[in-house]
Amino acid sequence: QVRLVESGGGLVQAGGSLRLSCTASGSIFRINSMDWYRQAPGKQRELVATITSGGTTNYADSVKGRFTISRDNAKNTVYLQMNSLKPEDTAVYSCNALISRWYGGSWLEYWGQGTQVTVSS
Repeated sequence: QVRLVESGGGLVQAGGSLRLSCTASGSIFRINSMDWYRQAPGKQRELVATITSGGTTNYADSVKGRFTISRDNAKNTVYLQMNSLKPEDTAVYSCNALISRWYGGSWLEYWGQGTQVTVSS
């Protein structure tokens, strides 16, 4: 069994910062890509940032220059540093990881439960 648990969400004023964390635990052999998604009320889920096992990153245009994704492979943890937050960043943020549970095993997608980020104007 594999679990992804996010933390670090909360309420912040516009212009402020938050750091989200997501840790994978359980029966894990290897983690490939790790991503952050967000979903605002009434909107579709959006890919915010992604990082490969080698550290290559990609960002949605809406967060480039403000958000930074990073990971600690030894801790099976991915981070999202969010700076210069805007009210439109308000959403539930969820992490996603592509995980193999044993050598030669299939890559399966796992999701965290999500953490609320609210940015007040």
